[in-house]
Amino acid sequence: MFVSLGSIIGSGWLLGALKAAQVAGPASILSWVLAAAMLSLLALTYAELGAAYPVAGGGARVSYYSHGPIAGFTAGWAAWLQAVFIAPIEVLAAITYINSTGTARAHFNMLDNAGLLNSTGLVVAVLLMMVFTAINLAGAKFMSESNVFVVLWKTAVPFLAVVVVAGTQFDTANFTAGKGGFMPFGFHGVFAALAGGVVFGLQGFEQAVQLAGEARNPKRDLSRAILTAMAIGALLYTLLQVVMIGGFDPLNIAHGWDKPLGDAKSAYGAWYTLALALGIGWLAKMLLVDAIISPAGTGVIYVGTSARLSYALGQEREMPSVLATTNKKGVPVVSILVAAVIGCVAFGPFKSWKDLVEVVTSTTAIMYGFAPVALAALHKLDPGRERSYRVPYPKVLLPAAFCSANLIVYFSDFPTTWKLILAMAVGLMLFAIGARVARTSSTINLRAVRWIVPWLGGHVVIGALGRYDGYMVLPEWIDLAVLIAFSLTIYYLAVKMTLSAEESAAAVAKDAAQLEYLEASATP
Repeated sequence: MFVSLGSIIGSGWLLGALKAAQVAGPASILSWVLAAAMLSLLALTYAELGAAYPVAGGGARVSYYSHGPIAGFTAGWAAWLQAVFIAPIEVLAAITYINSTGTARAHFNMLDNAGLLNSTGLVVAVLLMMVFTAINLAGAKFMSESNVFVVLWKTAVPFLAVVVVAGTQFDTANFTAGKGGFMPFGFHGVFAALAGGVVFGLQGFEQAVQLAGEARNPKRDLSRAILTAMAIGALLYTLLQVVMIGGFDPLNIAHGWDKPLGDAKSAYGAWYTLALALGIGWLAKMLLVDAIISPAGTGVIYVGTSARLSYALGQEREMPSVLATTNKKGVPVVSILVAAVIGCVAFGPFKSWKDLVEVVTSTTAIMYGFAPVALAALHKLDPGRERSYRVPYPKVLLPAAFCSANLIVYFSDFPTTWKLILAMAVGLMLFAIGARVARTSSTINLRAVRWIVPWLGGHVVIGALGRYDGYMVLPEWIDLAVLIAFSLTIYYLAVKMTLSAEESAAAVAKDAAQLEYLEASATP
């Protein structure tokens, strides 16, 4: 539970509320509620999958069980792409937040005039990535135990901020102030805020699944861990949004929501700036400390998650087998080092927090989309498996979960979507090369993955015709109807185009040794 909650509470709480308010105004509260509802459907899906198939990198492996190696690789590639960039995002958030103070800018400036990393900032960023890597190399047990203290801190601080700021200033008139009242940008703003930091803030509940292969009793504990973490995170972020809106100076929002903190230069130091404006100096100092601890705790988790996802990919014959090797502690050393190196390389082209968030949000949604399809297929292919938790009303909630993931991709805007689909195509090309080298292409069931290309390609077409930085051909609300109809078509097509029961059983059997070890070592 702490692993998932620690992933949810990262840099998102430090700046997500301000970004959402600027995009949607007071109606940003609806954005958090909507995101919580959409992601809860996906959390339920991951809860059943993780408990039924508790293997390392489980988010990628389950699609392999249902639709074969290409689907498994594609899901794993999407999961790895989003996970490997989270750690550098958290590093950038911490650096940018601290650099918003006058002291840091005067004596240890880490950003240039454009808000990007300078040479000093780059050195600090790489050093932080090295620390994250060292903690992960110590093993999952050490990481989870040390993470408990970090998560306790970074959960307590935002709840403290909610209580203190609300007790100091809470102007209910702010919720209807300015032109447009409660919903100044309409539902378009509510939906746009989802990709502008809201979904990014709430994602991460699935991290317990990725570490399930090293858990003591995942079949009993995993579903409870995921659902509890999601509930706490959703409650916290909604409260933060409400309290921040109530805490703004009414004069700053009387004419619009572009500068709700007035002329304050640092949008990244939102809560710090608000605390200072309200005269709560001690809270402002505590928030600066948390600006290091919260992102760092999440960064540590995601280095480990990236490693376990590449470990899962390495189990395929089409990928380098060295990725799937572990040391005596069961730690995938090579995969951890690969995640760390790629994370450091990301500081080159992506030197600011905002450059990565929308891409990561959209990539996460693609990863999430595979889960309900895989679970529905495995209900059919592997009905006899023991499941300590089951998704209620699966015939309704699983297609709804798939639609939720696709809506998040659409709201992330068209330029982000086509670049993401291009990155997915690059991954599939790498897989094809690996299959040719390993001479496994003749053994792959292509029928089971014929839905993937129209799914990904359809997002490019709908995004281009849509209203989120597309060419706005589709009218308002009609675009959402088209997207949902498209999603349901792909969902039912994908559930129909699966491996045979025998092929699925053989795929699960590849991980049987790991599953048997977990069951033998579990304690009541």
